[in-house]
Amino acid sequence: MKTQSPPAITATKARFFGVHQPPVIRSKVFRRVAVTALAAALLAGAATPGMAAADSRAVSKAAAAGQDRPELQKALQAFIDAGFAGMQMRVNDERGQWVGSAGVRKLGASAKPPTNGHFRIGSTTKNFTATLMLKLVAAGEIGLDAPVADYLPQYKLDRRITVRMLLQHTSGLFDYTFDVDPDGKPVSLIPVQGKEWVAKRFHTYKDEELVRLSLSKRPKYEPGTSWSYANVNYVLAKLLIEKVTGHSYATEMKRRILRPLQLEHTVVPGTRSGMPAPYAHAYYRYEDAADQWKVIDVTRQNPSWISAAGEMISTTEDLHTFFSALNDGTLLPAKLLAEMRKPHPNSAGLYGTYGLGLYVQDLGPGCVGTILNHNGSNNGYGALMYSTPDGKKTMTASITTGDAAMDMATEFPKALNNLIKTVFCDGHARSADGAKPAQ
Repeated sequence: MKTQSPPAITATKARFFGVHQPPVIRSKVFRRVAVTALAAALLAGAATPGMAAADSRAVSKAAAAGQDRPELQKALQAFIDAGFAGMQMRVNDERGQWVGSAGVRKLGASAKPPTNGHFRIGSTTKNFTATLMLKLVAAGEIGLDAPVADYLPQYKLDRRITVRMLLQHTSGLFDYTFDVDPDGKPVSLIPVQGKEWVAKRFHTYKDEELVRLSLSKRPKYEPGTSWSYANVNYVLAKLLIEKVTGHSYATEMKRRILRPLQLEHTVVPGTRSGMPAPYAHAYYRYEDAADQWKVIDVTRQNPSWISAAGEMISTTEDLHTFFSALNDGTLLPAKLLAEMRKPHPNSAGLYGTYGLGLYVQDLGPGCVGTILNHNGSNNGYGALMYSTPDGKKTMTASITTGDAAMDMATEFPKALNNLIKTVFCDGHARSADGAKPAQ
C-alpha cells in the first residue's frame, strides 16, 4: 500500500456514519441527508444511582492506571464544541485503557453520557455480519466465490453475484435505502429520513420484502465491475447465512461470535424496539412542514428496516473486544483476514477504501500506518470502531448530534480527523532528533 500523508477530509467525501450516498451525488445531497437524518440525535436519559456508580468506577479504574489523557478528552470535547450533543469513547493502547465522555446525556441537563452505555451501532453491524460469513467460509460451509443464486434461487439473482461481492458491495444491485436512478435522481424505496421515517419507525419490514424492493430496480452495473455501497447486500448476506446454517442470523451470531468472546452487552434486536440499560436516549430532528422543525425521542425504534446491515446494539467495551479479537487473528484464519483487508480500488471515501465488511485507511508517516474501521449510525445514534492491524490499539465510541444548525459535511469530518490523529498519530513516531513530527 502506498504511503501518504494523513488524508484531508472534504465535504464531498463526507458521509456521516451509516447514511451512504453513491459517490456521484455525495456533494449534492450530503448536507440535506445528514442534517435531516441525524443532525438532531440528542443524547439524553436521567442518571440513576447505579449508572453514576458504574461511571465512577470506570473513571476511577482508568485514573488508577495512570490514564490521565488530556489530549483524548480534548479531542472528545472538540465534537461537543462543534455542536454535537454527547459522546463516549474508549481507547486501548500501549498505555492501557482510557474511557471518557463529554457533552450531555439528557437535553437540558448536565450529566455526561455514561461510559458504559448501550447504543445502536448502525453500519458497524456490517463488520459483524461479514465476520460471521467468513467464519462459515473458514468452516467449509460455503465458498467465498460461490454464486449466491445457488443458495437463494427464489430471487433469480444474476449467477455472477458471489458471496465476496455481497460483502464488498460489488454486486451492482440497486439499494432500497438510498440510491440514484439512471437519470441521477435520488431514490429511497422505503422511508429512511424525515417525517416519513418518523411515521414508520415502529414498522416491521421483512428481509424478503427489502430484497425484492431492490430487485424491482435495474442493476446499476454488471456484477464485479464497479463498487457502490448498498445495504441490500448485507440483507442478502443474512438470508444466505440462515440458508446455509439452518438457523437464524441472531442464533448464529450468538453461537459463533458473541458467546465465545463473552460480548454480554451486544444485542441482535431483530424487530424489538427497546434498548437494554444503561443507555442514553436519542433524539431526531426533522422538518414537519415548511420551516417547521420538530424533535422527538427515537431511542425506541424498530431496526428491521436496516436488518443485518445495521441493526445491532453494543457498548464501547464490547466493540473493543470484538474488533481487537478480529484483528489479532482470534476470530478468523490469517488467509481470510487478509481477504477481508483487500480493498476495492474504486471505494475511496472518508473512512478509507472498502474490503470485505471493513475499511482500510492509510494514515501515512508520523502515524501508526494502516488502521482498520467500520463506523455506522442508526437514526439517533452513531458508532466509531477503529483498530491497528494487530488489534493492540483500538478506539471505539458512540456519538449523537444536537438540534443546533450544523454543517455536518464540514464539522463531523473535521472533528473525526482530529480524533484519529490524536489517537493514532500524536506521539507515535518521532524524528531522528527525538522530536514529534509536525502535525
